[in-house]
Amino acid sequence: MKILIYGINYAPELTGTGKYTAEMAVLLARRGHEVRVVCAPPYYPEWRVTAGYAAWRYQHEMRDGVAVWRAPLWVPSRPSGLKRMVHLASFALSSLPLIAWQAVWRPDAVMLIAPTVMCAPAALTLARVTRARAWLHIQDYEVDAAFELGLLKSSRGARLARWIESALLRRFDTVSSITRQMSARAAAKGVAPSRIVCLPNWVDVSAIFPLSRVSDYRRELGIPAGQKVVLYSGNMGAKQGIETLADAAVMLAGRTDLTFVFCGSGAARESLLERCAGLSNCIFMPLQPTERLNELLNLADIHVLPQRGDAADLVMPSKLTGMFASGRATVAMARRGTALYEAVAPRGVVVPPDKAKALVAALTMLAGDAERRAALGKAARSYAERALSPEATIRTFEEHLGGVSRVREETPGERVKAEAPYFGARHSTGALRRRRKPATAEQAAPD
Repeated sequence: MKILIYGINYAPELTGTGKYTAEMAVLLARRGHEVRVVCAPPYYPEWRVTAGYAAWRYQHEMRDGVAVWRAPLWVPSRPSGLKRMVHLASFALSSLPLIAWQAVWRPDAVMLIAPTVMCAPAALTLARVTRARAWLHIQDYEVDAAFELGLLKSSRGARLARWIESALLRRFDTVSSITRQMSARAAAKGVAPSRIVCLPNWVDVSAIFPLSRVSDYRRELGIPAGQKVVLYSGNMGAKQGIETLADAAVMLAGRTDLTFVFCGSGAARESLLERCAGLSNCIFMPLQPTERLNELLNLADIHVLPQRGDAADLVMPSKLTGMFASGRATVAMARRGTALYEAVAPRGVVVPPDKAKALVAALTMLAGDAERRAALGKAARSYAERALSPEATIRTFEEHLGGVSRVREETPGERVKAEAPYFGARHSTGALRRRRKPATAEQAAPD
């Protein structure tokens, strides 16, 4: 099957959407599919184009069996709400020639990765011209996040942007997201439940696993054997709520048995350095190479996953899967009922977002209870092995592309969209089939 993946982020980015998009592309290629990718040069989370790549010219490379085309884009060094929009728009425009050229290849499926939905018109047009399946996979609800997190503030602009977003989402044959709650948000935006699929993020449990020895990073960073390490590793950006972790470090500065390690980069890194200036219990380090990720995650005695309260179910932190696989205890900030809460609560500790005192209490409790840390880490690892397999997600994706080869044999008026079940107890595939009458060609035609 010919599959085109279209999205701004891709390898060699070490974290976030790019990591999962690249892993998906490589897995599909290894399963015998012909995969092409249209993306931007790597720049995240540093907000600086990686050495060896160009910001202002088109590039092509073969990477792990996948043909990759990169379109130029503008990368702001200090991203604000408006600058982010211009940044995304620059890629949407510059990638148009590459997308148009893919029409000659005639893909069977066009998969757009969000962010950014600004690329949706091009993806939909290519799919319609080539009669391919149009699939939108949402890692991040960028429109909702921009307004609900205060990155953009115009109420009139919010209404217009959400109306456009809803109209675009409803035109895709399939819309997927990474949690049940994020999938439900797609339904709330007008996408038919029969078109919604949950494709959760995954982790390679053979690459991330508990070490039977002390991590080499402890020696390299000069952390004494008796110290408990509280680790945050990932993007330091506006949606992370990482300033609460810095506040906790300040409040625990008097303890000699706790060390906070902040590993990563992003727009908020400088402000974090200022908050933690002069603290002897804080260590900052840049993102580490992929080949050392397992060593890094095993540095933690306690992983911390901060998240702003107003970011609930707009995004699902991709770093959580690695935390679970490492077999270490996790503390997350989440509201009850959110996807993050439901994922962490049975196998970790959850505290309210933006509440430094609650975080301090949880860290203090775990730091003094080795048995509790071990039990939570074991439960998290077991869950990763059981439920976070990349193969399971890829099989789900392939199953819902099963009807693609038939699409081109039908006339435009006969085209019937394949049913994609909504991921949730209240919307099983069988229930959908019982409720829905057989679709006529007219009823099933694209909106």
